[in-house]
Amino acid sequence: MVSEHGIKLAIHLITKHFGTVVSKVCETLIRKGALTLEQLIRFTQLQKEQVRNSLLVLIQHNCAQPFILENQDGIKTHTTQYLALFDNILHRPRFPKFMEIVKHQLDDELCVVVLEGLLRNGRLNLKQIADNASEGKQNPVTVRESLCKLLAVRYVERCPAPEPVVYPVVEETTIKKRGAKFAKIFQPPLTIEQRVLEASVPGEAIRFSLAADTTGFNADRETNSDDIPMTTSVEENVFKEELIPWRANFEEFMRILRHKAMIENVRTRLDDAAATVLSAILEATRTAEKNVKVQNSVPLSLETIFTELVKTETGRTMTIDRVKATLVQLGCPSRVSDDSYTIDLNNIIELARNEEVESIVLKRYGTDAYRMFRLLSKANRFLETDQIAESTLVEKKEAPKLLYRLWKDNYLHMEKLQVMAAKQSRFILWKVDKPLLWEYVLDEMYHAALNLNLRMDFELEKDDEVLFRVSKDKREGSKTLKTKHNRLQNVYYLLGSSLMNLDDALMLFHDF
Repeated sequence: MVSEHGIKLAIHLITKHFGTVVSKVCETLIRKGALTLEQLIRFTQLQKEQVRNSLLVLIQHNCAQPFILENQDGIKTHTTQYLALFDNILHRPRFPKFMEIVKHQLDDELCVVVLEGLLRNGRLNLKQIADNASEGKQNPVTVRESLCKLLAVRYVERCPAPEPVVYPVVEETTIKKRGAKFAKIFQPPLTIEQRVLEASVPGEAIRFSLAADTTGFNADRETNSDDIPMTTSVEENVFKEELIPWRANFEEFMRILRHKAMIENVRTRLDDAAATVLSAILEATRTAEKNVKVQNSVPLSLETIFTELVKTETGRTMTIDRVKATLVQLGCPSRVSDDSYTIDLNNIIELARNEEVESIVLKRYGTDAYRMFRLLSKANRFLETDQIAESTLVEKKEAPKLLYRLWKDNYLHMEKLQVMAAKQSRFILWKVDKPLLWEYVLDEMYHAALNLNLRMDFELEKDDEVLFRVSKDKREGSKTLKTKHNRLQNVYYLLGSSLMNLDDALMLFHDF
């Protein structure tokens, strides 16, 4: 469930990019969930044409997904419903980060231009991409090659099915025998958004393929020889390729950013060698990851890890023994069964979150509160007030005050314990409830990001003419205008930099 500040941030971004009418439709979808066109018209009280056009804008920019829901009797409703994609809306300010990734990895300016066109326009076919690249001055063959490069590294993907059919969840009614042999790990049911996205994504065989002849793939994403035509002309294939819509693959970009965050965290906590080994493992297993929030890396043998390591300059300086020691340092001793190694990626993300929250506590409440919070975070259990004060060397009179402040601001969980004995005693116990704390911190980050966006918009609107419209010669001729321009430019860069850093922390708690 998205918090109120998260909804307000998403609506602000949509309003800023597409206007109030589109944002009103988007807000209704976020707050009320999947709705039909008729329901949207009733809730928004807008005209049918306005709602339809707003939906087309949201779909074009990958902020909404239409789908058809099948009922329990296996009958399609034939009524299209629309679902807002909250995560994709939050990705919009991250477009510069995505382009920087492509620029650094591919070192091809045309690939950056192709990606920029897809990010700016949402969905484009090959002909539109070629026309968009340098205003049609680029050779279509060269543009096609750049698109193939982006498809090879999975930064661009084929657009999802326009109206995928979502089937009802089948509940297991059979009673299974008790015992460890029949024990099954509980998996929470998929949300409607997860089910819609899963149903809309094309099969791997065509998702990252430029080939237009996809008639051999049925609804179950399997090849059916009966569906494949006997002959297809080259001209027909080329014509079909030009009409296939493409979009940026946000999932792959978020995977890269997650890997980068984990590598930098390991580099800071441990050393460069550990970061190099982790980077090699993540690079070798990137295509095997099924989703962004994978908990453990794919098992790899020592030989495979070392083969990937020697591709880098730093890795070539490491010996087998040093690699083994670094793997143990990363907390992944070899598995006895097949001598392979796997890393607990979820633990690295959790440690990074802990460090982020601890830094917030240190800045807001001081060193003593930081030491007590860190003790409780590491202990991950209830501790008594005097025990906390003694362990952190904080005065016993100050400790309850600081702990109470942290509890009042939702950073700690408190329980009162009363012991009935010869002498009645009362104890106050404290604990860090991490899941609840992370939700609260994430909501604070949404709030801070919204405030920074509003402040940046205010500064731009207040002196937009001085910052963008006044010519350089006119500014140079007036000392007042020049001073005002420099101040506004510094404020703009400072707010933008703060917003980018805050977004890094926000991704840590929401996307990773």
